[in-house]
Amino acid sequence: MDNAIYAALTRQSGLMREMHTVANNIANANTTGFRREGVVFSEYMVALDRRGETLAMANGRGRMVDLAPGGMTQTNGQFDMAIDGEGFLMVQTPQGNRLTRAGAFMTNAEGELVNAEGHQLLDDGAAPIVIPAGVGSVGIGIDGTISADGNPVGRIGVFASPDPSRLRHEAGTLFDPGGTVEPLDEAVLRQGFLEDSNVDPVLEIARMIEVQRAYQLGQSFLDQEDQRIRQTISSLTR
Repeated sequence: MDNAIYAALTRQSGLMREMHTVANNIANANTTGFRREGVVFSEYMVALDRRGETLAMANGRGRMVDLAPGGMTQTNGQFDMAIDGEGFLMVQTPQGNRLTRAGAFMTNAEGELVNAEGHQLLDDGAAPIVIPAGVGSVGIGIDGTISADGNPVGRIGVFASPDPSRLRHEAGTLFDPGGTVEPLDEAVLRQGFLEDSNVDPVLEIARMIEVQRAYQLGQSFLDQEDQRIRQTISSLTR
């Protein structure tokens, strides 16, 4: 295969990944706590022969997570919470502890705070938080302290990854921290609020159009190269 085709195909592959990423961002524009993602392109060199000649190709496998905060929506939900600033809440899943900015929780049959998927919310010591049975009201202080009928029962943990580039987005709004996390003692929580997605649909649609045009341009080049090769073969075999 012609070297130009190899280079164009790697670019097309990266653009297809970016199109899928942008589409996922748009689909989650109204998902609580969602963080938009982007594809990072890099260049890598492939050796062609022993004389040192190389071919530059595109690598679009890198992912970037936009950690910019989203807006806040007041819900007045007793167990709804939003982080005002940096950091993540931590939940316990069958695959291990995961980070999230989605702060909609409820109590299960054991009194534990869980999200809609049943993942337990963890305190500042990475243990499940239990709300005592029969309490009339639950308050969440700005420092994450939980009180039931005025009596403290725990403190919600807010954590951050020392290396944000290691965050790996999983299903929904969960992130694999990719290593150890650090507690954020100065984090501020807002009870009765939920954080919106940080996706700007207009910008994402504009980006989708740009990616689509770039992909069409690359496809046009590949079609022209295919036609050129076919004509060359036809000429040589006459």
